[in-house]
Amino acid sequence: MAVLSIAKENRQITELEAIWAYLQSIDLDYEQWEPAHPLSPEATAEDILTAYQGEVDRLKAAGGYVTADVINITPETPNLEMLLKKFNQEHWHDEDEVRFIISGHGLFHINPQSGPVVAIEVGPGDLLVVPGGTHHWFDLCRDRRIQAIRLFQDPAGWTPHYTETGKEKGYQPLCFGPAFVTS
Repeated sequence: MAVLSIAKENRQITELEAIWAYLQSIDLDYEQWEPAHPLSPEATAEDILTAYQGEVDRLKAAGGYVTADVINITPETPNLEMLLKKFNQEHWHDEDEVRFIISGHGLFHINPQSGPVVAIEVGPGDLLVVPGGTHHWFDLCRDRRIQAIRLFQDPAGWTPHYTETGKEKGYQPLCFGPAFVTS
């Protein structure tokens, strides 16, 4: 279940409808898919995509997505620190960033055009759609594990456009604590 934090307002939102309403107000889509499909810990990417075929097909039809894959990041992922550097700097994409979390947790920081930066911790069952052009960054939580279905409008996958503002440096990169470090 997602947790939404607005550091500038020293506020945290945990109720599903309130999270959905807030994210809608900044043009993000959020859903909680319940109940999750039962999957064994050894499930392959193909098994996961097969289990969620109906949901993936619905998203593809609604958002013009043409491909889906599964990303599985663990502390043992080769070159993890280099991989994370691609995600944890403020950037935007030409296309939507669509993530459905199978297991683990992550933290999206969203820097909307109007309003304060918000942090949304996502976990199993959470679907987040960050529209193309939205400034954001992503970090893993302390367990450094996340498995997610990703959908793409361009078969080549997403390309980040870094803002180089350094805004992300003022925010705590790990979940399960205050999302804000400095002003």
